[in-house]
Amino acid sequence: MSVWLIAGILLGAAAAITMFRLLAGPSTLDRLVAVDTLIAVTMCAIGTWAAASLDSTVTYSLAALALISFVGSVSVARFRVPDRDRR
Repeated sequence: MSVWLIAGILLGAAAAITMFRLLAGPSTLDRLVAVDTLIAVTMCAIGTWAAASLDSTVTYSLAALALISFVGSVSVARFRVPDRDRR
């Protein structure tokens, strides 16, 4: 088995588990952490693709994703409305 195939399988499993948390998260902060994790997994997948294909032109998207993720997380954390208790 190739290292790239194993990395792809593990990244796919991480994305699937993160999507479950994103959809099942009981609070908005759980969903925010899941979105951040999904973006981090996506960045790892892009980095893995860049290493496997020896193509450095896709690495610009890593900087763009990092910037958008940071700004989005700070904005949501700053302006979110507190959740109501589920009872």
